[in-house]
Amino acid sequence: MLLYAVPFFVSGATLLTAALVGTRVSVPAPAAGEPAVGGPAARPDTTTQFPFLIWLVIMIVLAVASIGVGWLVSARFLRPLRAITTAARDISASNLHRRLGPTGRTDEFAELAATLDDLFARLEASFASQRRFVAHASHELRTPLAAQRTVLQVALADPGTTVDSLRATCEEVLGLGTVQEQLIGSLLTLASGQQGVERPESFDLADLARQVLSRRPAIRPAELTVTASLGSALLSGDPRLVESLLANLVDNAIRHNRPGGLVEVRTSTTAGGARLIVRNSGPVVPPTEVGRLFEPFQQLDGRRIRHGDGHGLGLAIVRAVADAHGATLVATARPTGGLDIETTFPDRRAGDEDVARND
Repeated sequence: MLLYAVPFFVSGATLLTAALVGTRVSVPAPAAGEPAVGGPAARPDTTTQFPFLIWLVIMIVLAVASIGVGWLVSARFLRPLRAITTAARDISASNLHRRLGPTGRTDEFAELAATLDDLFARLEASFASQRRFVAHASHELRTPLAAQRTVLQVALADPGTTVDSLRATCEEVLGLGTVQEQLIGSLLTLASGQQGVERPESFDLADLARQVLSRRPAIRPAELTVTASLGSALLSGDPRLVESLLANLVDNAIRHNRPGGLVEVRTSTTAGGARLIVRNSGPVVPPTEVGRLFEPFQQLDGRRIRHGDGHGLGLAIVRAVADAHGATLVATARPTGGLDIETTFPDRRAGDEDVARND
């Protein structure tokens, strides 16, 4: 209320005081033969006096009127805001699926309600995604643990256990442990990508692509053709995260392919920054399913992830790393099968160099 009453009172008081200061209150001169008030030096004409009493009365009336006007204005304009605040507090405390809905207004309060509804929708989607992620991660971590326990229990319960059988059991347990290690490493990479880039470095995307491709000759089928066109593409960011993005794109392109298929990796410099393109042949992906493949633990046709086929975190890591670098990620389903995934990193090297010099 004071937010409206005080400006009204100050502006009114200023205008009235300025008007009263220029007002003349005439005091008549003394009649002939009468002594002049104030002594011989007093002027025989009229004098002026500031009407203080009138000013004081007007200020009191103006103060009362300002409080009333402030109360009316605040009640009129803040009532919708209080209603929105109460409803938003109730939604955030109980359930995010509720919405404020239309307010019947066309002013700023309607825009605020629409903005809050959009915020609640994004929060609900984010929390639902986190719940699904935790559930899938728990399942994926529990599966190899249960398998390890079963293998060990069978070996211990077998009265005819030999050194060779124990050796085979240990190798199987080690294999399951490797699966757990890979999953935990993928989860840590995903978490690191979602945290962002703290200390960006300048590097060449082409050099990282060469390193990634050189480390993957063993998993390339003999009938799979891998081509690379690696032009210089300088960018600023976290080279370890970008290397993980590259490795997951290449692994995904190789794993989800077909005999006689093709994998193509290209790097280049564009007007907006550095560009990476990874293309592959493979099964036909419906365009409506492309976005879902970038969610954690997802696979084509909604099938459960089998450990031999990966954990379904590769493309989720790719999206997290791209988001951390402010990169644009575009995935397109090829009509003949496979995906075209294009990642464009913005050129931030100049700003990063200025930050480094300031540090």
